[in-house]
Formats: sequence, structure tokens, C-alpha cells
Amino acid sequence: MGVRLATAEVIPYALPFRQPYVTARGRLEQRQMVLLRLRSPEGVVGLGEAVPLSLRGGATLVTVVRELEALTQLDSLSEGEIEAAAPTLSAPARCAALTALLDLRSRRAGTGAGAPEAAGGVPCNATLVAGEPAAVAEDAAGWAAEGFATFKLKLGVRDDVEQVRAVREAVGPTARIRVDANEAWDVEMATAVLADLEPFDVELAEQPVGSLEEMAELAAATSIPLAADESVESCEDAERAAAMGACEFTGIKLSKVGGPEEAVAIADILPAYVSSALDGPVGIAAAAQVAATLSESERPERLELAHGLATQRLFATTVASVECELRDGRLHPPPGPGLGIEIDEEALQAHRL
Repeated sequence: MGVRLATAEVIPYALPFRQPYVTARGRLEQRQMVLLRLRSPEGVVGLGEAVPLSLRGGATLVTVVRELEALTQLDSLSEGEIEAAAPTLSAPARCAALTALLDLRSRRAGTGAGAPEAAGGVPCNATLVAGEPAAVAEDAAGWAAEGFATFKLKLGVRDDVEQVRAVREAVGPTARIRVDANEAWDVEMATAVLADLEPFDVELAEQPVGSLEEMAELAAATSIPLAADESVESCEDAERAAAMGACEFTGIKLSKVGGPEEAVAIADILPAYVSSALDGPVGIAAAAQVAATLSESERPERLELAHGLATQRLFATTVASVECELRDGRLHPPPGPGLGIEIDEEALQAHRL
């Protein structure tokens, strides 16, 4: 059954980073995203967020805005209508629409949008931007002082082994280190680099090569567990990865896979951790709900993985007056029904595109 809408707003905006975000895919000064705000006739608001993944070859900001504006022409909205539009709807737009609808329904019912908060919050990894080894190590030490025990390094730019060495020395032998090359290497290069990284006790290597076929070949040549990211965007991809032995884990981004339900379904196929696509406050809150759902699983391998949801720390500002909080290396969702996010209207207008 559809939810009647009084108004629907599609608001593109951008948040600046504290310092440039550098990966093997390029350099970002700010993150562009789209806020979807649905309002029912009785005034209840549901929020969703889309993060265009154009650097990965996905839909652009303009495309996502156009798709969401088309959906908001409807007098009511339902999961069925969103699914019917799915063949022509980009994953980020689908994610925003499904999240906003779930948030609206939950706020109307006075309940949470997903699973209850995991006890003590959701454990998160630190995200370290690629740079000079000494600078990356100093950054890692800063995260460690705030209670983080898992550190994710962006590799494939320069000085890969020296960056990992410097971070290991900075955070000590018990901290977990994972690396992410964003498909920067071929199998030969990945095999060589991962061999050099083995002495540093790397927890996992995320998407070091491009295709699942390359991942399977690399998995047979390294002792470091592999995790997918770009190569697993659906349940079908996850099933193929599992059958091929291409990876032991997969990272899941809600805007990449098309929303919370698809994320949970993928995690039923491959052990998974939830990662930010450099989301804004709404996307982070939705991802935290999914991470809390995974933490309730009876599959113990899920419980060992930190989630990549501490990226709000990378931004210089926010558009929320109430949002998730980072404390002691864990992400704590806000109280209240739905996602619990409240928008700061002045800040939103200041960052509107």
C-alpha cells in the first residue's frame, strides 16, 4: 500500500572535506549528494539520501536528481512502485527512495527504521586517506586516540608498503589493518604488493583488482583474505563471487546496491561489513541501521568486522542538527523514531547546489 504524499523535495547539496580525499580513483575536495524529503499529509517527514557514484562509472548527480524528481510526481509512493521503476532507476536513486519511504513509515508508527541499536553502538574502522607515510601514520594515531582499533588504508597511489609499515608502527601489533586499492592493480602487481604486506598482519584487502575472475586468481596466490567492493553490487554478484571463491568478505554501500533490503540480502550470501560511500548524515544513519541488523546475526564471522561508517569525521561540516555520534570508535545512532536525523535548514541551504 502506498504512502500518500503532501510534498516531496529533491535537494542536491555538497559537503566539503576537512582535507582532500585522495584514493587511486582520484581526489575529491567535496562530496556531492542528494537529499530526498517526503512529507505526509499529517506533516510527518521521511528522509532518504543518494550518493552518486560517478567516479566508479555510475549515475551522475544530474541523473539521480532527474530520477528522483520523476518519482516525486506521484501522489503516493510504495515499495512496489519503486521496484517497478527499478529497471530504469539508478542504485543511488533507488536507495534514497526506499530509505525515505522506510523512514516515513517508521516515524508515523513511532518505531525505529531498522534493527535496535547494537549494544554499545556500531564498531567502525578509521579511514586513512592516502599520503606520505609519516602523515598517514600521524592520522592513524589521531584516530587511535579516539578509540578506533581497526584502520583502513587507501592504497594504489604511492608508497603502499611504507604507508602500511608506518601505520602498523603507529597503532601497535594488536590493531587491525585493512587495505583498499579500489581496483588499482592487476593480478601480478597485487600479488607482489600483498606479499610485501603479509608481515604486517593485514586483516583483509578490499578490491585490489577489478573483476571477480581476477579476484579468484589473486585469492589463490595470497594468504591475505580478500573483500569485494566494486565487483559485488547485487545478490547475483555475491552468489557468483562465493561460487568462484573470489573473496571471503564484501563491503556493502547502500547507494551502490540500491538500499537497505538488498544490503541485508547480500550479507546473507557473503560475510559483509557496511561501508560509507562518503554519505551525508542520512545515508550514515541508514547504514548504521543495516550494520546493527548484521550484528544480530547468528553467523559469528559477521561480528568480527568493523564497519566503514566513521566518515562523517572527514567532513568539515554537516547539514544535520541531530545525527549519529562517533564515540570511542563506535557509531551511535540518534534516539527517536525512524532514522532519528533532523536537518539544519540553514546549513542545508548554505550547502545546496
